[in-house]
Amino acid sequence: MDSGVYRIIDANLNRVMEGIRVCEDIIRFSSDNESLTRKLKDLRHEIFGAIRNLRKEHLKELLCSRDPSGDVGIKTSNSERTRENLVDLFLANSQRGKESLRVLEEVLKLLDNALSHKFKTFRFSLYEIEKTAVKELGTIRDIK
Repeated sequence: MDSGVYRIIDANLNRVMEGIRVCEDIIRFSSDNESLTRKLKDLRHEIFGAIRNLRKEHLKELLCSRDPSGDVGIKTSNSERTRENLVDLFLANSQRGKESLRVLEEVLKLLDNALSHKFKTFRFSLYEIEKTAVKELGTIRDIK
């Protein structure tokens, strides 16, 4: 398998987990919404669980393909440097998660179609969580 495939999987797995974790903490600490916090946490754990077997089988390739210092896309864009409020921060990170889930869904077709389909399901779960969370965060912002 091309090492680029492993780099794509590794980078996007890290990205989706980080993005969802940021969203989880925003909901947890700004709205105290236990149900939404649980949904985000469960999704994060489901993603990790789904990829666990692939990671075990391909862990060496994933880690050996990692090259943060040689990554040509590592620079931060201007739009990533500023956020206006928690809704913007939440949306930026949920978008990051959705995009990474889509990339994983597509690339995993090269390794495991059933796993690829799980990642499609995860992406749609994140769409639903995002919809509810943005309403929740907007309500909090309006009150303050």
